[in-house]
Amino acid sequence: MNENQKQEIKMPFNVDDFFTTQEQRDEDKKEKVEEIDIDLIDNFKNHPFKVEENDELKALEESIKVSGVLSPVIVRRKENNRFEMLSGHRRKLASQLLGLNKLPCIIKDLSDDEATIFMVDSNLQREKLLPSEKAFAYKMKYDALKHQRKIPANQLDSSVRQVVAVVRSDDLLGDEQGDSGRQVQRYIRLTFLIPELLTMVDNNELDLKPKMAMSPAVEISFLKENEQLWLLDVIEKNESTPSHAQAITFKEMSKCGTLTKEEIEKQMLQLKPNQVEKFKIDEKKLYTVIPKNVKRENIEEFVLKACEFYSKHIKNRELER
Repeated sequence: MNENQKQEIKMPFNVDDFFTTQEQRDEDKKEKVEEIDIDLIDNFKNHPFKVEENDELKALEESIKVSGVLSPVIVRRKENNRFEMLSGHRRKLASQLLGLNKLPCIIKDLSDDEATIFMVDSNLQREKLLPSEKAFAYKMKYDALKHQRKIPANQLDSSVRQVVAVVRSDDLLGDEQGDSGRQVQRYIRLTFLIPELLTMVDNNELDLKPKMAMSPAVEISFLKENEQLWLLDVIEKNESTPSHAQAITFKEMSKCGTLTKEEIEKQMLQLKPNQVEKFKIDEKKLYTVIPKNVKRENIEEFVLKACEFYSKHIKNRELER
């Protein structure tokens, strides 16, 4: 066999690895932190988590002013040498307010679906999340998972809970927040509310008015947009939101095509159990006239019987006159 006929011997390893140490190879695999111009970093499209200039952001500003950005933000590379923020929107805003020009970043190469899933998972770890934030975050992640599974966008998946069951083994949806598949499904339903009604669900968490609990809000989400606008008008007029039972009634009437604004007004005028006015007596004053041997669970019965006895006494006195 001459020199030209010699076959190249294939090595069972990378030749470069043969001349580098394990320490060097481990170092090469580490994610590098790069300083990137803030102006080149775009916020994630339709980012569902609120970034507001509040006390928490001010505290973050103070921390960055003293120590700098301790935890690098995470971005992915886009076209035209730009980047998209995956995790770190609050750090970016705080840095901008301080007049900083660069941010320490870790760059990840992710597809659109992978980026959406990563963004949602990173932000769902926050301690305080409003229902609207979780609703749109779960919806974005659910749509990304459907796309990965090649389910057409206009085709309903068999069940949100089935998707949760599939992805929970990878800790992708709901698991980290402790939400069941059913609860994830309920949150996603909130994205079908008009903004004004969804704000009321957030208000319930913030203890602001007008507020609406999640259970009736989920039922209301099945109403058509014009029907939700009717309801909004009635809520603003009567300064009262629907109960769960009323919301179910509206949903059923909408399904049958019989829901009208007049019917909403009629139903909303009915007194709800939580609107029944309760008579309150100062507990300290009550204990000054109730025998000490009366147990707390028997106080209501004691007071009613005492009132009944006193009423009979008053009637008897009037008859004796």
